Amino acid sequence: MNNLAWIGTGHMGLPMALNLVKAGHTVHVYNRTADKAAPLQAEGAVLHPSPGAAAAEADAVFIMLTKGDAVTEVLSGDEGILANIRPGTAVINMSTISPVEARELAEQTRQAGGIYVDAPVSGSVAPAQQGQLVILAGGPTEAVQQSQPYFDILGKHTIHFGDVGAGSSAKLAINLMLGVSMQGIAEALVVGEQAGLQREQILEMIGQSAVATPMLNAKKDMLLNEQFPAAFMISLLSKDLGLLMDEARRDGIDLPLAAAADKTFSEANHHGKADMDMAAIWLELQERNRK
Repeated sequence: MNNLAWIGTGHMGLPMALNLVKAGHTVHVYNRTADKAAPLQAEGAVLHPSPGAAAAEADAVFIMLTKGDAVTEVLSGDEGILANIRPGTAVINMSTISPVEARELAEQTRQAGGIYVDAPVSGSVAPAQQGQLVILAGGPTEAVQQSQPYFDILGKHTIHFGDVGAGSSAKLAINLMLGVSMQGIAEALVVGEQAGLQREQILEMIGQSAVATPMLNAKKDMLLNEQFPAAFMISLLSKDLGLLMDEARRDGIDLPLAAAADKTFSEANHHGKADMDMAAIWLELQERNRK
């Protein structure tokens, strides 16, 4: 078993790190708010006062934070990861950031003597708890292969898309599908209910059709009960759609559905729904269309 560092114990990071602890690894943890890492300490993880201290003796360093700026912060400075890792250490960033940011961070990591792997995940809190995430990897083949035993603990399947940045591109692509699909379900409900149809029957119809998805089953109770505890917050999906649109503009790609979803989720984010689950996009559309 190995010494691992884990940076970031939010909704996703906490259960992922816990799975590594339960697998027998010694996990050195840093989180800006130390109290949020307490459940890991109770299971045997070692808490540290800085990201550099957590990373100093690690065979691999995992980062799971919400934004690129936050990742840069924990990598940088005298108490950051890059100033303290040993040569050849893999820095495995599982956060969702832009491909451009991933390549920039990879170069900084290379200059510090480390090896950068971008490995964002597809899946929300329940799959994270169950070790059933899909790992979307980009980076040197050897580094990804060496990381695979850890990925096998964290997820059910790993896809190595190519060089650094490829994993981040894949994550933005799959989250585009999430946003468009969730908005499509929500709009179908709005149309049906405005016509006097029962919400439960509309969901039943979708579930029995060619467009049925596991996501529909995961969100069905939220939509029926009008309660949206976050598995994947609107604020995070809105952030990811914004990153995707930045990439599309940079590459000259026209994405009409992505643009529509980006606008809707951004508005929901600013209308008090930031911390709700992505399924609350239905609530945003309901409020717009009340007669």
